[in-house]
Amino acid sequence: MQKVDLEKFNLPDNPGIYQFKDEKGKILYIGKATSLRDRIRSYFGDDLVAERGKRLVDMVVLAHMIDTISTESVLEALILEANLISKYQPKYNAIGKDDKSFYFVVITRETFPRVLSMRGRELEKKVFKKELEVKIKFGPFPYGSQLKEALRIVRKIFPFNDKDSVKKDQIEFYRQIKLAPNLEDSQIQKNYQQNIDNIILFFKGEKKLLIKKLKDSMSQLAKEMRFEEAHCVKRQIFSLEHIHDVSLLKKENLEHRFSSMRIEGYDISHISGTNMVGVMTVIESSEPNTSEYRKFIIKNFTEANDTGALEELFRRRMGHTEWNFPDLIVVDGALPQKSRVEKVLRELGLRIPVVALVKNEKHKPKGILGLKKFTEKYKNEIVLVNSEAHRFAVSFHRTRRGKI
Repeated sequence: MQKVDLEKFNLPDNPGIYQFKDEKGKILYIGKATSLRDRIRSYFGDDLVAERGKRLVDMVVLAHMIDTISTESVLEALILEANLISKYQPKYNAIGKDDKSFYFVVITRETFPRVLSMRGRELEKKVFKKELEVKIKFGPFPYGSQLKEALRIVRKIFPFNDKDSVKKDQIEFYRQIKLAPNLEDSQIQKNYQQNIDNIILFFKGEKKLLIKKLKDSMSQLAKEMRFEEAHCVKRQIFSLEHIHDVSLLKKENLEHRFSSMRIEGYDISHISGTNMVGVMTVIESSEPNTSEYRKFIIKNFTEANDTGALEELFRRRMGHTEWNFPDLIVVDGALPQKSRVEKVLRELGLRIPVVALVKNEKHKPKGILGLKKFTEKYKNEIVLVNSEAHRFAVSFHRTRRGKI
């Protein structure tokens, strides 16, 4: 698909979700947007690789049509996006991630259920299954910070307990700020399950049904002259019809900039060439993806040779074609390390940008070598993936020394 093809689509300037489809109508990618028109146009900019990563460039090339669904708020777009990704599991939403990396809303099966935000990998932990049984979950949600902000907005409308508000030393605090109910009150105990049912409806994307249910409840409470309770329900209806998600807008726009960038960091660790090891770390969507970290025992060097060891590590890594390739490579060192990795990439016929993080005598970052469009835009991510690589490499090296 080309930029000129956008003219045939009626792209609205409002929140919602968009679906890129191939020539057979199969969904390739689902995303959400504050402005559908502006977001979709952003896929056809001159600097798409730096903005979104090579994988989504490939997706745009394969796309033949775009469908949009408008929503009344970004919060509703966030929920609709997750529900549709779960239903259709588009190829380009899954690339670079698995269920362990995504986030989910979890509602526990307890007398007073808790509402939690959790990664898929946390749900698999036996300790979690032993302590809490999951009643229902919603997702996947690509970004944890957006999901937490969404839950913060929902919680103001329908207060609920989470992992913190049930702690003895924090129960009263959450009650005072009206983010958790006083479950010692019998009437509130009854209403709490209604709150949970309302939250479930909302995350199912059934806002219209939810509002109808609340209006029926308000009318019934008024008939029974329970005016205070009726007024509380009226406030909930108003809040749902006027969702204030300005803070979510900011997070949505910020995280869109880094939406699909996979950044890999590499580092070597040894003592005078002994027990030499190397590691790869991965940052996706500005967060470490520890399930993608890899360890390498350096085999071809017994004396200190960081650039040689780095080349061995990198060649072995690129031999794993079943792993997703990076959009940006970060090496620990300076020009020699950067040049050695670029040499391997040229031999393999790959065009992946490389940057090097230069350290001072105290091993603190003092500069980044590479193209400015990457070193400036992704400075925080570059420093983070390098820091993770150094930590991971030192830890692996210590473990190796202890075994030999």
